Amino acid sequence: MNPIEEGRVVIVGSGLIGCSWAMVFASGGFQVKLYDIVQEQVTKALEKIGKQMKELEKTGMLKGSLKADQQLSLISGCTDLKAAIEGAIYIQECTPENLELKKKIFGQLDLIVGNDVILSSSTSTLLPTKLFTGLKHVKQCIVAHPVNPPYYVPLVELVPHPETEPSTIERTYALMKKIGQSPVRLTKEIDGFVLNRLQYAIISEAWRLVGEGVISPVDLDLVMSDGLGMRYAFIGPLETMHLNAEGMLNYCDRYREGMIRVLRSFGPIPDFAGETEQKINQAMCEKTPADPEHLNARRHWRDECLVRLSKLKKEIKPDDTQQVGI
Repeated sequence: MNPIEEGRVVIVGSGLIGCSWAMVFASGGFQVKLYDIVQEQVTKALEKIGKQMKELEKTGMLKGSLKADQQLSLISGCTDLKAAIEGAIYIQECTPENLELKKKIFGQLDLIVGNDVILSSSTSTLLPTKLFTGLKHVKQCIVAHPVNPPYYVPLVELVPHPETEPSTIERTYALMKKIGQSPVRLTKEIDGFVLNRLQYAIISEAWRLVGEGVISPVDLDLVMSDGLGMRYAFIGPLETMHLNAEGMLNYCDRYREGMIRVLRSFGPIPDFAGETEQKINQAMCEKTPADPEHLNARRHWRDECLVRLSKLKKEIKPDDTQQVGI
């Protein structure tokens, strides 16, 4: 059984990402204080978390070794920010993606936190220099960008401000590992971080291929889900290159000219509007109508698949078993 960890984690914002973070930290044995400005929002969030945990436990998909009731007992709500952060070792901001709102919250936190607590944002698009510059505790600030939904997808991008202390990065990395996430360190900030830059590159070419009539939207998605995605679930694009030839150098020797030729044929950045937008929307809506009932059902199916894939990846553990000594 996981011991109950010392120190409190504070989640600022009780929406989808905030609830997921609360569940992840509780699964790792941390006491969690879920803060929001309206009590009704906090109450609804706690009810939602309790329901989700019970469902996950029934299906054997609950993270961590503590039972659902034990994990739920670690999470409590609060509408007083100063009271919420008492005893906190780590604060994860999960408010809507609005720069002024986030800056206001970090400004409030900056006035009341001590010199040891880590101040982290879940932002997916806002650069640390936009969020944290000018704060008294900027050395303790970092972006910890999760992948939606964080409970089912473990990756977390750690993006420092130029003034972030190395110890802040290392402590955040260690904390993420402790709760079962997969943190990656960016050495500096860049627009879109890494995950979204890769994702947007794929989306951009997918949009062009459909727009030019090369392939249908449904078949395009199959290329990823039944093609690239199959191996990318276990190894990344660089290791794929390494394994698809006699090592990386051999791959580059073989395919360098072909890759450059194909890349030069890529078109301009799409505007993600107009005829192609309508064509893709129609195809997606035929598969999953864009109403809450159908979208939520499809999301639930997606999340179940992600949980099963996560369990499979843990069972396989390729990193250790496939190493060959010389």
